[in-house]
Amino acid sequence: MTSSSPIGPPPLTGLKVIEFAGLAPGPFTGMLLADAGASVLRIDRPPTPNIHQHQHQTSLPPSDPLTRHKASIPLNLKTPAGIAFVKKLIAGPSDSPPGAGARAGADILIDPFRPGVLEKLTLGPQDLLPLNPRLIYARLTGFRRDGRYASMAGHDINYLAVSGTLSLLGRSHDTPHPPTNILADFAGGGANLFQGILLALFARETCSPARGQVVEANMVDGAAYLATYPRLGLKNGMASRGRGRNLLDGGCPFYDTYETRDGKYFSVGAIEPQFFRRLVRGLGLEGHPGLGERERFDPEEWPGMRALFRDVFKGKTRDEWEVIFDGTDACAVPVLEFGELETDPGREGDQRPAVRLCSTPCLAIKQRTTESASTSDLDPRSNSSSDAVHHGQGAGVPGDGYEGYPLAPGEGGPAMLRSWLGWEMGKDYHVQEGSYVLSTSSRSKL
Repeated sequence: MTSSSPIGPPPLTGLKVIEFAGLAPGPFTGMLLADAGASVLRIDRPPTPNIHQHQHQTSLPPSDPLTRHKASIPLNLKTPAGIAFVKKLIAGPSDSPPGAGARAGADILIDPFRPGVLEKLTLGPQDLLPLNPRLIYARLTGFRRDGRYASMAGHDINYLAVSGTLSLLGRSHDTPHPPTNILADFAGGGANLFQGILLALFARETCSPARGQVVEANMVDGAAYLATYPRLGLKNGMASRGRGRNLLDGGCPFYDTYETRDGKYFSVGAIEPQFFRRLVRGLGLEGHPGLGERERFDPEEWPGMRALFRDVFKGKTRDEWEVIFDGTDACAVPVLEFGELETDPGREGDQRPAVRLCSTPCLAIKQRTTESASTSDLDPRSNSSSDAVHHGQGAGVPGDGYEGYPLAPGEGGPAMLRSWLGWEMGKDYHVQEGSYVLSTSSRSKL
């Protein structure tokens, strides 16, 4: 791609997404869609008065930092008016035929709740798909919807546990150890649901007539699927020695981390012979006994090799080791912390979309810095990608991408409703006890 190549809009531009406010995995799916250009509207509970604060202050819903490029509307789903509002968003204007573009109904709905919650509100697939056959009804649960734990509460560690994945994680002398909540919540949950939505969008466009469908993801199956390779390793011998005793799980001394003299850490992944030789050279251990090809793959030799590496790495600071290994094929690099990635421009910590699309870039994570950036380019709800900056990024959001963008109930909502349906507050809907409700003229069109 050259600087003169034409830049198109983000790939999901024009798609309308309804995201029910929830915990991290569901909002992560919505954020992935929004980063790709979709118009994401989060449905929040109405703010409620807080008797412990000033009478004009309100208590907001639990913090959700995964809000960039999104907007919000407050709806009371415990009332018929709140339910009617959702159904109107799904169906679109009564005079708009399917596929009517900006005035059609929603394309995607994200359900982050336990099985049956939206069904009890008459917002299940059986209620909404007849209103909009093109709708992709995406729902995400922790446990399997048809499994023994379906009705139970859980968190990332629990989903990893029953998937079998947690049994693989941790040191041999310790208990199974969860890798924060990245693996089940985000990789196995939110990202998998995003993948399912994209597959359903593709299927919708290949059907005639175009039809949506229900997309289901759960974090147990997602985590188990991600663990396919190590799980097969239990059978083929690659990971058959027990947790923390194998080549890729920290059991092997040349695939591990080591503390340096300044209390920081260095990572080593020198598996192949040529990489291992370069590691040994950098450590100053050429010719040292026990570091030959035959010895290094003998697990009986690993404790002594690890002790040797540990002592050597403690002899220099992390920066000193980085000077030695930088630019080499030793597969040895520093363990960086997010704090230094945010403050040291030489560390390549600038926030970017995970995937670069050269002709239709996703929206940027950080603020535009080019002189030609316009005010609209810096609007967190803007889907403009004109004059895309380097690294394949489109229009950005205020800030550097290191902090979540707070989104209060109702923020950006009126503008998005105007864009979706041409609605104006006071005419087509109004605020009643903190919740948006349809005006009489809009209700009559349901």
